[in-house]
Formats: sequence, structure tokens, C-alpha cells
Amino acid sequence: MKIDVEHLTLRELNALVTAAEQRRALVASRRPVAVVRRKLIAFAAQCGYTIEELIGTAPAEAATPARKRGTRRKLGKVAPKYRDPDNKRNTWSGRGRMPRWLAEKTKHGRSPADFLIPGLGRSDAKKSSAIGQKTVFKQS
Repeated sequence: MKIDVEHLTLRELNALVTAAEQRRALVASRRPVAVVRRKLIAFAAQCGYTIEELIGTAPAEAATPARKRGTRRKLGKVAPKYRDPDNKRNTWSGRGRMPRWLAEKTKHGRSPADFLIPGLGRSDAKKSSAIGQKTVFKQS
């Protein structure tokens, strides 16, 4: 928060100073959070409870309501499909942003297909192959 004090009137400056002094007095009179937390945990234990039982499993999240974000599904690791012929350590799986080394080479007129790892980048399966089809049948 930034307040431009150059353009405030005398009345506004005095109100700002009194508000700041009141806030400073309030903050100074409060005990540190760690001390209060220790006392609460000790009191709950004395009564035979844990803090999680009394407040919940996440007391910090309950105090500040967070925006609910959509859950993202974790993607598994994928074998690299692209490799830099100049530096074999530079690889890319084809997911996410194109890496700098590949973007730089495609900027100069080359195609990303030029950097495909043989056998991994293009599908070698034919339409008539048995991939995804049942090959074993139960006999009844």
C-alpha cells in the first residue's frame, strides 16, 4: 500500500497519523503467534484433545479462505521424442513449451520433424495392426 502524502491536507495527515498510532498500539499489545499457538496446544493437551481435533486438520487454511482451484491430473513421464544432433543431452518429449534449442533451430528454417528420434516420434503402427485390439480370447 502506497500513500501519496504530498497531496494530503492537514486534516487527512492528522487522521492518518492517529490511525497509524492506533494500529501500532494494537500490534504492539498482541502476543506473538508462536507463543499463543504453544499455549493453545498445551491447553488442548491438558484437556485431553489435540488441536487438529478442536480446530480441524488445517487451521491455517480455515482462517484464510483460499480460492478453490481446479484439480489438475498428474501427467506421467514420457520418453523423449526429439533430440538435438549437436548436443545429445538436449531432448524434448513433445509436451509443454518447445525448448529453446529447438525453437532456435526451427526459427532458422528447419522443421521439428527433423529432430525426431527414430522409432519414437512417428507412429510405426499400421491401421491394420492389432494395437488396441483384443488378441487373446477366452474359450468357454
